[in-house]
Amino acid sequence: MNTVPSVITQLLQTDSLPATIRTINLAGEPLQNQLVQQISQNHHIQKVFNLYGPSEDTTYSTFAQVNKGKDKVTIGRPIDNTQIYLLDRKLQPVPIGVPGEIYIGSSGLARGYLNRPELTKKVFILNPFSNKPESRLYKTGDLARYLPDGNLEYLGRIDHQVKIRGFRIEVGEIENALLNHPAVREIVVLVREDKADDKQLVAYIVSVPGQRPTVSELRQYLKKLLPNYMIPRIFTFLDILPLLPNGKIDRRALPALDNQRPELTATFKPPQSETEQQIGKLWQEVLHLDKVGINDNFFDLGGNSLLMLQVNNKLRAILQRDISVVTMFQNPTIYSLAEYLNQKQQLSFKGTRNRAQKQIEAINRQKQLLNKQGKKN
Repeated sequence: MNTVPSVITQLLQTDSLPATIRTINLAGEPLQNQLVQQISQNHHIQKVFNLYGPSEDTTYSTFAQVNKGKDKVTIGRPIDNTQIYLLDRKLQPVPIGVPGEIYIGSSGLARGYLNRPELTKKVFILNPFSNKPESRLYKTGDLARYLPDGNLEYLGRIDHQVKIRGFRIEVGEIENALLNHPAVREIVVLVREDKADDKQLVAYIVSVPGQRPTVSELRQYLKKLLPNYMIPRIFTFLDILPLLPNGKIDRRALPALDNQRPELTATFKPPQSETEQQIGKLWQEVLHLDKVGINDNFFDLGGNSLLMLQVNNKLRAILQRDISVVTMFQNPTIYSLAEYLNQKQQLSFKGTRNRAQKQIEAINRQKQLLNKQGKKN
C-alpha cells in the first residue's frame, strides 16, 4: 500500500486496514514514530517504509525502512541514481547535525515547470558539484540534517508551503485567489492543528464594509480557481487583522477556532427524525460543531473524505447496517442521507414481508395438497 500518514491514521482508527497488506510505503507528510508503533500492532504488516521526495524528482528520492521500537524516524538515504546535498544559503555543504536545505541531483529530475521559466530558473540550478554542464540540482525548500549514522532527519519547510493529507499547498496562492474576490479586503490563510491529528486550512477574512460574503459563496468562488484540497475548511471573519509593532500580521494572535456552525446559504433546520438526529450527532462529533442543519452540506461545514470515512464507520456501527462510502458522498446532507436510509429500510422490510407472504402461501398450498391426497385415500 502506498499512501500518506494521515490516511493510514484514519484507516487504523476505523479498523479499515485490509488484512492482505504486507508492506506499507508512507510519503507526502512527516511520519511520526507513534504512528509507526500503531501500524506495527497489526501483525500482518511485515515492512514499513518512509519515503521522501518531491514530484520534481519523479516522486521518491530517499527511503528508510522503519522498524518497531525505533525512537527516531528518518527519511533515510538516497535511492539509486540520486544525490542529496544539504547546503547553506551560500550553497556550501553543512556539517553533520547542522540543518541545511535539501538539494537533489538525480537522473529523475524534471525539466522544469510548464510555461513558468522564471520559477524553473529559480529552483532548478546548475550543479556546482558536477563537471557536466547539463547537471542540475533541485532546490526543495525542505530542511534536514545528517545524523551520525548517515541517515537524513527531515526538519520541515523554510517557506510558507504546507502539506495536508499529502497535498503540497502554498497558502499564498489561496490568499491571492481570495483577495481577487470583490468582497474581501484582507486575508490570512494558515494551517491550524487545534485538535490532535486534525490539520486544517483556516482563512481569516476582513471583508469590505457592507459586503460580507457567506461561506458557501466563497467556497463556490474558490472551486472555480483552485483544486478542492486547497479550499480552506474554515472561514473566520474578523473586524481587523492583529498586527505586530512592525506592521506585519501577528499570526500567533489570530483567534483559535470555535465550534460555531459557519454562515451557509442553507437555512438552518435542526434534525427531526431519529435517523436525522443520529447522523447529526455524528457530524457534530467529527466536525467539532455545536450544531448542524439537515440541509447543510457536509463539505461546506468543513468536512473532507477522511472525515466522511469516520462518519461512515461510526454510522454503520450505530445502525448495524452496511452503508457504502459512495452512498454518503452521493447524499452529502443529513436530510438526503436519512431519506435514502429510510427508503432502503422500507424496501428491505417490504422484501422481507413479500418473502414471508410467499412462504405462507407455499405452506397453504402444501396443506391443500396433503388434504386432497388424504381424501383420495
